Amino acid sequence: MLRPYRIVCVIAARPNLMKMAPLLRAFAPQESQVETILVHTGQHYGADMDAQFFDALELAQPAFRLDVGSGSHAVQTAEVMRRFEPVLEQTVPSAVLVVGDVNSTLACALTAAKQDIPVLHVEAGLRSYDRSMPEEINRVLTDQLSELLFTSETSGTSNLLREGVAAHRVHFVGNVMIDTLLRQLPSAPSTEDVLRQAHLAGFFTDGTPYALLTLHRPANVDDPQRLRALMTAMVKLSEDVPVLFPLHPRTRNMLKHFGLAHLMDAPRLACLPPQSYQNMLGLMKNACMVLTDSGGVQEETTVLRVPCLTLRDNTERPVTVSEGSNAIAGRDPSVILALCRDILRYGGKVGRIPQYWDGRAAERVAAVTTTWLQNRRERRP
Repeated sequence: MLRPYRIVCVIAARPNLMKMAPLLRAFAPQESQVETILVHTGQHYGADMDAQFFDALELAQPAFRLDVGSGSHAVQTAEVMRRFEPVLEQTVPSAVLVVGDVNSTLACALTAAKQDIPVLHVEAGLRSYDRSMPEEINRVLTDQLSELLFTSETSGTSNLLREGVAAHRVHFVGNVMIDTLLRQLPSAPSTEDVLRQAHLAGFFTDGTPYALLTLHRPANVDDPQRLRALMTAMVKLSEDVPVLFPLHPRTRNMLKHFGLAHLMDAPRLACLPPQSYQNMLGLMKNACMVLTDSGGVQEETTVLRVPCLTLRDNTERPVTVSEGSNAIAGRDPSVILALCRDILRYGGKVGRIPQYWDGRAAERVAAVTTTWLQNRRERRP
């Protein structure tokens, strides 16, 4: 009897968990054929929040934790490679599956490729065409190393073909993160419940429109002038509509470091601690608008059909703009405020849900992967 195919599946940061959970669930019915081994590199690590996300997403604990921690891009990438190589030597996998575009995605793909282990990249082909973003470098290089490339939108497929990736390696399957959103949405709490948990009950009257803000990218929060301008604009926006602001630890630290902590005390700007996945869904689905620099939030608001303003000059997820509820607002405070006030006055863009963002993307990945593994085995002498 042939042993099952073995796939090492890599997670590193919390958004990876939302992408990996449906993939592991899709492979589970085929466990006699496909064995999955979960590896957590620990690139972004917070023990309490990690436990919450694993529980909420019904994820089993990883077989391996590399506990890499923070560091510069070069140090982090090198350390992941150093710690991941022994995992591959111990497990001898048929393939390594990576998701997204964090440093661990590239590091594990490169380590596997150097050992002649096929790499499967879920969420391939996304491009911002901004090489100042570390994630863009990770995306481009991971795609060049990958044997199977699973795209979440048609632009990803077009990008890969234009870059010379063979068409038979590219599969348009849809968005695995939306699989998780649709599964978790019924359990998302009300905004009032989230505020109560944060000891902010009564911040505004039940049913009052509010804006939701997320801000964490280094390009926005590591520049004191840019961070001051964006936060000042949000304080001004809060005079028109209450603003809920779950604070990323990096952002909170930078506000304090740059002497901008007083901006967090605006009376109608509510700074919340980092939130669970379900809490964020509840805050998003009930908001009158969302302002963000997160790629995942652009996708989630598109499916929730909530107007979204992206506080960047580009997006690697153009379908959220061409079909969804997203608009690129840039970083000019006057433009951002004007767009916000248009949403408050006229209602915002809601768009439509893109193709294959239907909760079954992971099933498509599993089906393609299993067939590919079988064909690969049959071709070997």
